[in-house]
Amino acid sequence: MRLVCLLFVGFGLLLGQGPQDVPPVGTRPDPRDLKLPNGKLQRDEIAKADYKKNLEDAAQLVQLSQDVLEALENGDQYIVSVRTIKKLDDIDKLSRSIRGRLKRF
Repeated sequence: MRLVCLLFVGFGLLLGQGPQDVPPVGTRPDPRDLKLPNGKLQRDEIAKADYKKNLEDAAQLVQLSQDVLEALENGDQYIVSVRTIKKLDDIDKLSRSIRGRLKRF
């Protein structure tokens, strides 16, 4: 019985008919090519949103960098405020988020 089943499966594979429960390669739509209800590509809308967010984050990075520079210029060489450390952590988080969005595509 097993031999007969194996023969049918092997013969079907030779004819190019694979198992019926597995869709052929390339039939699944690429998730990046999904269209939104307004007809635009989801990939393009994500790229636009990422671009806008990158610009906002870059502007915030500039502001934080200027704040840190002023704090360091006005402070003592041995004293750094906790607020300045917090701003440096925010700079790190922003730069990582920008880098992550840029690497996505």
